[in-house]
Amino acid sequence: MCRNNEQLYIMSSKINSTRDRILLATLNLLEAGGGSAVRMSDIAKAAKISRQALYLHFPNRAELLVATTRYLDELHEIEGKLIESRAANSGIERLSAWINFWGGYIPTVYGVSKALLAIKDSDEEAMLAWNDRMHAVRHGCAAAVSALKDDGKLVVGLSEAEATDFLWTLLSVRNWEMLRKDCGWTQDRYIEVMRSTAAAALVSS
Repeated sequence: MCRNNEQLYIMSSKINSTRDRILLATLNLLEAGGGSAVRMSDIAKAAKISRQALYLHFPNRAELLVATTRYLDELHEIEGKLIESRAANSGIERLSAWINFWGGYIPTVYGVSKALLAIKDSDEEAMLAWNDRMHAVRHGCAAAVSALKDDGKLVVGLSEAEATDFLWTLLSVRNWEMLRKDCGWTQDRYIEVMRSTAAAALVSS
């Protein structure tokens, strides 16, 4: 994740409670350590509180990791960023706006996503946090596909569930990582190709 986001976590004016300190400390630890060493004791130390105080706010690590990923959305005021997609006048507009939003938001959540991806197969609590966030992304994909279907614009040959599966997979963090990090695509080119690919695959002519 970019340096600006790291500074946001450290210096955010939203640090106004013990809960905020805990969540921001967890975000920083996920970024810095890749997730493998983010234990409750590490988080308590980073937040400068006792382990007992930490458990008063979050009874278990799974709940804390889920809350942390959601808090990242709060920090970046995600509800405001979703307005364009939710207010779209057609399914085609909603699909394009959703790709603009999520494709543009992946760089913001990439650091935490990468940390959770690295450990989720061997860390049940990380898996729960990852699945919680990916369920939210799938919900956004499903809403775009549903809008296409309501307009009679969903391509023949794909069920609504299959179309959602395709869009969700197309817009995965792993695909973004491969195209942007491994293949060297620019962010603008990534968004452009995702929009055209999704439209070609999902919108009836």
